Amino acid sequence: MVSVMTRAIAILSGTAALPLTTVGRFLAALWRELTRDAVRPYRPELHYMRGPGPAWRAKHGLPPR
Repeated sequence: MVSVMTRAIAILSGTAALPLTTVGRFLAALWRELTRDAVRPYRPELHYMRGPGPAWRAKHGLPPR
């Protein structure tokens, strides 16, 4: 009877570690997401658009600049 109980505890303790690793992975991903902007700040000059280009001007019949 004791060996059955010991085996049941061993099985349960092995499966109990699975949610802990899942929680750990979730917390690690959350931490990476929260700290991402501190490492890579937003730089608007990289996303600045200067206006329509030559292809747009040709398509809409405007003279090139």
